[in-house]
Amino acid sequence: MEELAKDLSNKLFPGFVLCLEGDLGAGKTTFTKYLGKHMGIKDTINSPTFTILKIYEHTLPLYHMDVYRLQGIGADYDLEEYIYDDGVCVIEWYHHIEESLPEAFLSMTITIDEDNKRRIMLEGSDQYEAIISSLNY
Repeated sequence: MEELAKDLSNKLFPGFVLCLEGDLGAGKTTFTKYLGKHMGIKDTINSPTFTILKIYEHTLPLYHMDVYRLQGIGADYDLEEYIYDDGVCVIEWYHHIEESLPEAFLSMTITIDEDNKRRIMLEGSDQYEAIISSLNY
C-alpha cells in the first residue's frame, strides 16, 4: 500500500480526484495516510468518518472525505468546492455522492482476499488512464 501511495504521489496534479471503495477495514484511510506522507504532509491523517471532511494544507492541499454517512444527502453538503478545487481530493465511499463527482477521476477498489492480502483495482478515464499505465503493479 505504501509503495503504491508513494508512486502515485509523484503523479498528482491540482484537481486530482481519487475515489476509494472497499469494505470497512480494507485500507482506504491507511492508503490516504501513506499518500499524505509522500505528499510531504506532516500532520496526522486519520479518518474523517464523523467530520466528513478533513483538510491538510500543503503545497498541494489534501482534502480527505469519508462520505459514508451522506448516502442520499451528499448534494446538500456542498463538497463540490473541494472536489473541484486545485488540491488533491480523496473520497472514501464515493458512490454515495456520485452525482457530485467530475467526469474524470481515478477509482481505487480495495479488497482483501482469502489469504488476507489486499488486492487493488484501479480504473480511470482521460489523464488517469495514463497514470494507471505508468504504475508498475
